[in-house]
Amino acid sequence: MESFHHLLMKTYALLHKTVMAEAQKLGLTTGQPKILEYLSEQEGAEQYKIARHCEIEPATVGSILNRMEAAGLIERRRQGTNRRSLYVYLTEKGKTAAEETKKIFALAEEKAFGEIGGEEKEKMRELLLTMYKNLSQTEEQK
Repeated sequence: MESFHHLLMKTYALLHKTVMAEAQKLGLTTGQPKILEYLSEQEGAEQYKIARHCEIEPATVGSILNRMEAAGLIERRRQGTNRRSLYVYLTEKGKTAAEETKKIFALAEEKAFGEIGGEEKEKMRELLLTMYKNLSQTEEQK
């Protein structure tokens, strides 16, 4: 019998592969779909918040954002008198890509869940969230 962590890693790998196969058709690279999704919900976010939410190292987020900016998906702006932080906003092209990305995620989830019902899906979401919180607390304690 396969261990839980191995099944979770294999499932994530296949889900990621499914998403990226479609995202690449939009010209997106790894990391960009989840950043687009986040910015569609939290537009005007600072880079460190994007990194934290998407579970990507801050330096890696910086290079992903550079590519996204070069592709015309995002723009960085200062807000008010804060000279230290740049805030990231979706361009019109980025908003369109974010909407397409949401569709890609929804189709991948639909495929992954298959015949699993609504109550079971919600319970799985709750359990994964609890596991994430448990692991996040462990990381914060380091």
